[in-house]
Parts: sequence; C-alpha cells; structure tokens
Amino acid sequence: MIRALMFSLVLGIATLLPLSIPTATAGEPQTVTLDVPGMTCKFCPITIRKALSKVPGVIEVKSDYESKTATVTFDPEKTGLSDLTEATANAGYPSTVKTK
Repeated sequence: MIRALMFSLVLGIATLLPLSIPTATAGEPQTVTLDVPGMTCKFCPITIRKALSKVPGVIEVKSDYESKTATVTFDPEKTGLSDLTEATANAGYPSTVKTK
C-alpha cells in the first residue's frame, strides 16, 4: 500500500513539473498589408522587399506593383508597424497600414 501511495505521489509530481518550467516562445507571427502608393515601376517592389527584409523580426515580405502593396509577416515581439513603415519611408517609399 505504501508503494502504491509513493508511486501515485511521484507520478502526480512528475505531471506537474512541465507546467512549472518556464518556456521561451517567440511571438505569434502577425501579417500586415502596407499601402505603398509611390511604386511607379516594376523595380520598386524589389527595393521595398529588400528594405523590409532588413527589419529585425520580419519573417516574410511580398510586394506587388499592380496593387501597390507590401504584405509583411513579422514577429511582434521584435518589431512593430512603425518600424515597417519607417523602413519603406527610408527607402523612398512612404507607406501606411492598409485598412480592410
């Protein structure tokens, strides 16, 4: 009987341990679309992609000349919307967050 109680106690403690150990997790990636009205040629999206890709925390960038937009997936714990719009502005293409 004592063995069964000890086993139950050890098993109960073992199941609680993973809950008490802190884990480091990255922020949930977010995706935003930026309006970039200053795109005037087919090479503009390349410049915008390069500028946004250099921002720490940016995971993926897609820019489109036809719609004059850039879609950015990023880690919100490492960067924010102001950093993204600042990057495009510094590259010569001011942008704003697109509202749906």
